[in-house]
This record gives sequence, C-alpha cells and structure tokens, in this order.
Amino acid sequence: MSSKRKTDKVGPASREERLGAALRANLARRKAQARARADSQEGEATDENAPESEE
Repeated sequence: MSSKRKTDKVGPASREERLGAALRANLARRKAQARARADSQEGEATDENAPESEE
C-alpha cells in the first residue's frame, strides 16, 4: 500500500484560496472594528459637547 497523499493540484490552489478567504475575512473584521471605534469616539464627542438639559 502506498501512503502518499493525493495532490492533484488541489493542495497549493486550495491553500491559496483558503489563505485569500482568510485574508478577506480578517480585513472585513478589522474594518468593522475600526468603524465601531470611530462610531464610539464620535458618540463620546457629541455627548461631551451636548448642552445639559435644565429641569
């Protein structure tokens, strides 16, 4: 019996595809984090500048 792996050009191509997908997912996650940080900082800035209500 042979203990060789099946490598019908599936290895490198699938690795490239997998790495590309991981890179895109990572970029999307980082963009979402940056947007969330910008939104929270923007919200803090508007809260600080908002006049206090007098009751």
